[in-house]
Amino acid sequence: MKYTSLLFVVICAVSLAHGNQVSESQKHYVRKYAKQVKKVSPDAALINTEPEPNLEQVGFVDLYNGQNLDGWTPLGGHCSFEPRGDSIIGTSVPGSPSTYLSTDKDDYTDFIFTAELKWEVNGNSGIMFRAQKKPNKNGVTIYGPQCEMEGTDMVRGWSGGIYGQSAGGWFYPLWLDAHEQARNAIKPDDWNRVTIQAIGNNVKTWINGIPAANWEDDEFPKGFFSLQVHYADKEGKIHFRNIKVKELDPRPH
Repeated sequence: MKYTSLLFVVICAVSLAHGNQVSESQKHYVRKYAKQVKKVSPDAALINTEPEPNLEQVGFVDLYNGQNLDGWTPLGGHCSFEPRGDSIIGTSVPGSPSTYLSTDKDDYTDFIFTAELKWEVNGNSGIMFRAQKKPNKNGVTIYGPQCEMEGTDMVRGWSGGIYGQSAGGWFYPLWLDAHEQARNAIKPDDWNRVTIQAIGNNVKTWINGIPAANWEDDEFPKGFFSLQVHYADKEGKIHFRNIKVKELDPRPH
């Protein structure tokens, strides 16, 4: 038996014993991502059971002014971002690497972030948070945690999961029975709300109010936000609106 197959059997057995059972439709992803060592294993995954934070509470700040992209800078590629009324529209450009429209403020620590996304043309996207950048031969590499917004085909259903962009692959996949409702939360032809709460080393996410990820991390304590348009071997046009953040007092470590 190959190592990855043995690992798959062991992981699934341990997960069942701990109540973190991998869904039948998701089991092949355990094998597929076996070599991504930074991901939380099914048996160790914390489950988000908290209600979505109150997004009407005092303290939220709009990150988009409704007129232009002041306070934002595109990094990593040349996909386009256009302010249009109450939305920012990100569009894939053929030949471009993934592009990240990033906040100029780069020291967000503890926060509640929320935004709404709608796909005009299906394509992979996501929200980088506590993100970092480093130089490469063509400019900069954006790396760190990303709340996945994978599109509308719903095959895998991991929107709301946490991916390590240029940082080792998946951190928190949505492959458990406990994630089934989150895997089915995306509305293909409508706006979809993503909410991210980061307090200390704990990060939780919600998709349209449905709890998704519950991830613990000490590698990325602060950084910037980015709206992603994925590399353009695929089409994609994504609208972003109601982009807001409430900064929280950092929790003592």
